[in-house]
Amino acid sequence: MTVHEGLGNRIVLWVIAVLGLLVIYAPPLYLLAISFNPALQPGLPSLSALSLDWYMALPREKALIGALQQSFLIAFVTAVLATFLSLLAALGYVELRLGRTTWFLAVLLPMFVPGVVQGLALSAVFTRIGVKASMMTVISGHLLWAMPFAFIVILTSFAAVRQNVLLAAADLGAGRWRQFVDITLPLIRPGLVSAFIFAFLLSLNEFTRAFYLAGRQNTLPVVLFSKMNSGASPVIYAMSGAIFIISVLMVAALAMYNLVREKRMN
Repeated sequence: MTVHEGLGNRIVLWVIAVLGLLVIYAPPLYLLAISFNPALQPGLPSLSALSLDWYMALPREKALIGALQQSFLIAFVTAVLATFLSLLAALGYVELRLGRTTWFLAVLLPMFVPGVVQGLALSAVFTRIGVKASMMTVISGHLLWAMPFAFIVILTSFAAVRQNVLLAAADLGAGRWRQFVDITLPLIRPGLVSAFIFAFLLSLNEFTRAFYLAGRQNTLPVVLFSKMNSGASPVIYAMSGAIFIISVLMVAALAMYNLVREKRMN
């Protein structure tokens, strides 16, 4: 392959990548742009027409604020449980000698179940056993959704754990618990942080499962959906824009954390 052919291939790959990113991010960026539009009809505002009117009106939207608080609480609990259980699942996978593939597929299975099917099935089961729809039923549905993703992230981070280091620690008298606390845990900490943020954002933005499992206080995606069906208010664009900004900031903070950590290690 010549230098010109290699350069041409890289240009094509970059063009494809940029186009793909535009397709992915164009809708949320458009939504963010119109959230600063003071006009009642959504449209891209000019720079001179940018306004925070709808963001200033958000505190007066009691239903949206209540749903946001509920969603944050559910997302936090879901992220904590998903990270902890996924860590246990990853440790189990590492320790297994037989049946690794079966264990791996069993943990990932909920990822491939459609949200409608999973939410409806859980709702039917809870109704059958007499459990009322509440925050806990929503967390159970979100946990099934978020845990496979957290498991993959944490399992990937175990690549930093070298078996020869653990064996050396064992030769020096360190038990399994000390090996985990002093060696494994510090090495996989970035994976745990990533899994937590990943699970948090998945739960925060999950609609389908919450639609079937929410109690009297709905989550934010459910409330936004109902408000869209009853007539779009410009305030919901501001709330959607705020959630998008929060998500981007959390991912950016995670990237900065990993970058700083890598620099310290080098």
